[in-house]
Amino acid sequence: MDVLSDAVTAMRTGQPHSGRVRRPATFGTRVPSVAGAGFHIVLQGSCWLFPPDGAPIALGVGDVAFLPHGAAHGLADSPTTPLVDAAASLAEIRPGQEDTEPAGQHRTNGSAAGPVMLCGAYLLDRSRTHPLMSDLPKVIHLPARVGRHPGLRGAVDLLGGELERPRPGGDAMLPALLDVLLLHILRAWFDDQSAHGADTGWAAALRDPAVAAALRAIHGDPGRQWTVEELGTQSGLSRAAFARRFAALVGQPPLTYLTWWRMTIAARLLRDSDAPLAAIARKVGYSSEYAFAHAFKREYGLAPGGFRQSPVTAGI
Repeated sequence: MDVLSDAVTAMRTGQPHSGRVRRPATFGTRVPSVAGAGFHIVLQGSCWLFPPDGAPIALGVGDVAFLPHGAAHGLADSPTTPLVDAAASLAEIRPGQEDTEPAGQHRTNGSAAGPVMLCGAYLLDRSRTHPLMSDLPKVIHLPARVGRHPGLRGAVDLLGGELERPRPGGDAMLPALLDVLLLHILRAWFDDQSAHGADTGWAAALRDPAVAAALRAIHGDPGRQWTVEELGTQSGLSRAAFARRFAALVGQPPLTYLTWWRMTIAARLLRDSDAPLAAIARKVGYSSEYAFAHAFKREYGLAPGGFRQSPVTAGI
């Protein structure tokens, strides 16, 4: 798998949720935080998003607002409408819902049409956030522009159609479309950062040929006994030049990142499978079960066997 796919897969803890939500003409809602990432897509009309900090953001038809860290935020018909607590979090929205707004002084029951939106959430493990995801801002706003991000526009159209007209197979179709939507949102964000010449962080790391080649090598074969020199060879750079560039863009030295990724894989295998510890150790590059256990305990504070039996792993 590639780095972006791995980063998302490493954090997933359950099925994503989404619904097509019809808002009243006048509304103001305070959306609570979620243990994951939330999103809003405007299908009809317009509204305003109130980020965790900063000025309100105008959202028009086709605009995507993605909250990678699941931060609490607000939505309203105008930047001056007061907010009331939402009836449900984004993680509780389900297909078929038409209105998530509670009855209150800022809601109207008239016939005037309000915005229609796709809203939902991805459940993610915040205890083991991949640095690629940690590097994202609190809010990603992707305005609809002709000719920009056609893959994202296609994913939005497919998801919107599936939620508007449920058909047989929807229970399998919706999670798959939501996964596609998430990856297109992230692709669009990194593409925009690259277009604006971002020179640090993961947007720059994925664009940099040398660092990207090393990341593909690590993720393609995490159990290999990589050295900095070998990774530099994969990147076409000398050992020293590669090490400096990798650390500058990724934020940690190559072998530190390799160990972190190995332990992330090991934790998921311990949680999701009954594979023997020796087999997991070999998969993540340790010929000795003792050496693996020592490295794992240093990372998680628990031996692999204790981690597997701990109820804490159920939330990872």
